[in-house]
Amino acid sequence: MAIRFLRTEGDRVLRKQAMVVKRFDTALAKLLDDMAESMYHYEGVGLAAPQVGISKQIIVVDAAESGLIELVNPEIVGASGEEIDIEGCLSVPHTFGEVSRAAKVTVVGQDRYGQKLEIEAEGLLARALQHEIDHLRGVLFVDRALRILPQETDATSEMDE
Repeated sequence: MAIRFLRTEGDRVLRKQAMVVKRFDTALAKLLDDMAESMYHYEGVGLAAPQVGISKQIIVVDAAESGLIELVNPEIVGASGEEIDIEGCLSVPHTFGEVSRAAKVTVVGQDRYGQKLEIEAEGLLARALQHEIDHLRGVLFVDRALRILPQETDATSEMDE
């Protein structure tokens, strides 16, 4: 496993539509392992492959109560409710903003072996899944922010993605 270099706002890979993963092999497993190690190293709640320079539909999330979740080709197939909360992002350092997200989501995708998964989530896990799936579409949280908080604010986020 290895810690991957994080791409930050301004890097073109963060604004591209990520490609669908078709090969479930040892290279994918290594990337998932590296992404998880990198997420923990940088103290994030989630990480999407574009954030480490790989334009593929792969995310990892660990929202405490969930444990590590790996999703390949994830898609939100159901959403309900609305919650506004503060978000941050490893790819947009030192920036926080208020973002409206669905309160509950259903996400489908595949695991590292290509097996289908379905996850029903609420709270921080739902927010993190939506945030990371946005990365796969080239969307950053600042694009969705209702307002960006002033940098001198001592805002601490539940999610510094």
